[in-house]
Amino acid sequence: MPPNFHADTPLAQRMRPTTLDAIIGQAHLLAAGAPLRRLVEQGHLPSIILHGEAGIGKTTIAMLLADAVGRPFHALSALNTGVKQLREVLDNKDSLSFESPVVFIDEIHRFNKAQQDALLGAVESGDITLIGATTENPSFSVNNALLSRCQVYRLEPLTSEQISAVLQRALSEDNVLKKLKIDLQAQDTISQLAHGDARKALNVLELAVQTADAQHSPLVIDNELVGRVAQTALVRYDKDGEQHYDIISAMIKSVRGSDPDAALYWMARMLVGGEPADFIARRLVILASEDIGNANPNALLLADAALRSVQSIGMPEARIILGQVVVYLATSAKSNSTYKAINAAMALAEKDASPVPLHLRNGVTKLMRTQGYGQGYAYPHDYPNHYYPQTYLPDNLLGTSFYTFADNQREQHSKQFMDWLKNQAASND
Repeated sequence: MPPNFHADTPLAQRMRPTTLDAIIGQAHLLAAGAPLRRLVEQGHLPSIILHGEAGIGKTTIAMLLADAVGRPFHALSALNTGVKQLREVLDNKDSLSFESPVVFIDEIHRFNKAQQDALLGAVESGDITLIGATTENPSFSVNNALLSRCQVYRLEPLTSEQISAVLQRALSEDNVLKKLKIDLQAQDTISQLAHGDARKALNVLELAVQTADAQHSPLVIDNELVGRVAQTALVRYDKDGEQHYDIISAMIKSVRGSDPDAALYWMARMLVGGEPADFIARRLVILASEDIGNANPNALLLADAALRSVQSIGMPEARIILGQVVVYLATSAKSNSTYKAINAAMALAEKDASPVPLHLRNGVTKLMRTQGYGQGYAYPHDYPNHYYPQTYLPDNLLGTSFYTFADNQREQHSKQFMDWLKNQAASND
């Protein structure tokens, strides 16, 4: 460890901004005229939800907002707060030195419905001002009653330039680091690895300084050192949070858009981040039917075989199977004609309950046959080309069409065959 490097408090905590003006990033919320800045200037702080990835300032902004409007700040974490502890905080609010305290709840998306409901009355009455922080989309993770009483603000990951500014501020202002001579050669590398997370960038810097060769002055923080201390801890993928849905969506859209390289990249991001291989395989099976369908029926067969293979083999070899399938699907002809057809049919089925025409019913008993069950039905295999034109829809739905042949080679070939069947049947009449 370098000489004079003694600090009980982590660097990220020491560098926490003490004023709103000192925050790097989030200008869309904190710059002059921006929403949170206007609230502070008006001395008014409503209940809000701060939504964004880890390490981009949610907790700091919450603390500074409360301070800026002169309100007491009470912090809780959803990880270790139950309904009982939450009610104790709400019931003891009058013992605080000010009315209407700010109650900050980190990771509020981890509160269950009962815990969120416990907040509702206090928020609605104005007894507390709630600031919730969540890494997940609050539309999915916060119940509607509570969400409707809060203003939601999305925080953005810091850019590489903003991360670099955070690092430079640490070198020049931190009481520990500014006493050391540090040659930060890997600033860009740390900025890229941090993926917009200032806390992660500061943690890597601190660990690199602690690990650097103390025999050299200045301490050299180069790419090789950063690579050793960072390892895989900087691979950023939250398979339980919103990014899980964002990246699988990106992969599906890349396959649908016939871009095998992008599809492989997004799939690799999931695999490296620990996403279960069979989850990816199941999504590919759905995609093979929804986005390729009858343009290439083999796509569904291959995707289904991949799912079974992935489940029996597991990682890391499953990556090879998934890679083959995602490239095959991305480079296949595409069609969503059957997807649209079943959706249209189900939409009509929800509104229509027409009886089955008698000629399509099975006359399994004498009584049924005397009532007309099965009468007039033509068995197609008894006719040329195994086809006989007859009605299969209820009378009130005759002429209804759900399926339209898409403009790909295989479906157009099927259309030509169907047209030929009908023409042959007409010529045999």
